[in-house]
Amino acid sequence: MAGMTDVPAPRPRPGSELRAGHTDREAVAERLREAAGDGRIDLEELDERLEKTFAAKTYGDLEALVADLPGQDSAGLAPSDREPLALRTVAGDVRQDGHWVVPERITAKTTLGRIVLDFTRAECRHREVFVELDAGMGEIKVVVPRGWTVRAEGVTSGMGSVRNRATEPPVPGMPVLRISGGSKVGTIVVRHPYRWPGRRSRD
Repeated sequence: MAGMTDVPAPRPRPGSELRAGHTDREAVAERLREAAGDGRIDLEELDERLEKTFAAKTYGDLEALVADLPGQDSAGLAPSDREPLALRTVAGDVRQDGHWVVPERITAKTTLGRIVLDFTRAECRHREVFVELDAGMGEIKVVVPRGWTVRAEGVTSGMGSVRNRATEPPVPGMPVLRISGGSKVGTIVVRHPYRWPGRRSRD
């Protein structure tokens, strides 16, 4: 019987030190039960791992318990990949850019301000990403890598404007961005990254 010392130590992950919740523990417990049903671990080891699961404090503790099991990548426990991203501003500027992990659902809302949502260097593990926009009387820009599919047919413009310039042919297997929401009197622009670094936006 393989003991817990046989479980390989997981690679350190951003967010692995954050506190886990009841839902996270239950998800890991279900994976362990499925693994026992498939004969990957025996009942004694199942009991041992379940005890550690319900005593786990952090995402890292949970990752260690399923690191040697096939199926869902233990990275799926990382909160940055799982929790929705909400961007909010009344009259200021908010940017989400650089290297970041894309969750499945994103909301961006501004009253009079400006929001930039840039996926150019983002890490996306999802086949589809749902983005809800509310530009109010402000401005929202969404920068989408070439090859991604953009679906924005349902975005409403009110007295403002909505422009989807991310129209290059999609690449099979790349993420699909499904954009909803709209603008009252503000502006929403969806575009690809500029080909020449340093080019100023005309949007």
